[in-house]
Amino acid sequence: MKAMILAAGEGIRLKPLTLETPKVLLPVGGVPLIEHTLVWLRSHGVSEVAINLCHLGDKIRDFLGDGSRLGVSITYSFEEKLLGTAGGVKKLERFFDGTFVVVCGDILTDFDLAAMAGFHQARGSAATLAVLQVADPRQYGIVSMDRRGRVLSFVEKPPPGSEAGKLGSAGVYILGREVLDYIPGQCFADFARDVFPEIIELGVPVYGYHLKAEDYLLDIGTIERYRQANEDVKAGKVAVKRGR
Repeated sequence: MKAMILAAGEGIRLKPLTLETPKVLLPVGGVPLIEHTLVWLRSHGVSEVAINLCHLGDKIRDFLGDGSRLGVSITYSFEEKLLGTAGGVKKLERFFDGTFVVVCGDILTDFDLAAMAGFHQARGSAATLAVLQVADPRQYGIVSMDRRGRVLSFVEKPPPGSEAGKLGSAGVYILGREVLDYIPGQCFADFARDVFPEIIELGVPVYGYHLKAEDYLLDIGTIERYRQANEDVKAGKVAVKRGR
């Protein structure tokens, strides 16, 4: 599979750390987050990666280059204005030639992506979302699923009291190329608010891959969670990996 890392965001909740440093270059355990993500993808057989850029994008490109140092080939997509999670993927439609992975750039994880890909294939899914139990549903896209894992509903950051449980989208998706047909071109579009609710309503098969208890995944999008990520590395809860 090919993959795309979403790295165009400004990292507003991480200011002042992101005033001069893109959030994906913030070090976690001494390793820039995006370097760890690329090594993780490579370890699961992903060798071609696209990255969308906007805020301080030149710094990301200068750090990673063509990706050869990390054993991958990188294609960059610069956005003059933010296109959203889905809009950024749609802009690179020609890059994708089959099933592909989308990873939010502020995710720190070590889970078995190959197992998720196997689940996706076995279910005949068009879109598979990594999901996990969350403490505060107001901060996540909340899903409800049937016994086989098929997603019945998806609500982004539901108002208090309206959430259907505490099973949240973790920011890693495996998508069939057909999902691109449901993303409008040349405009802002978001997977959580626009695409997933629509395709679920249309009956397109969307599944949730429930992360195991031992799987580590943390969105480092706030100062508090960024500190937690570094503490977790020190405590041995997750190992960050450098490229070669």
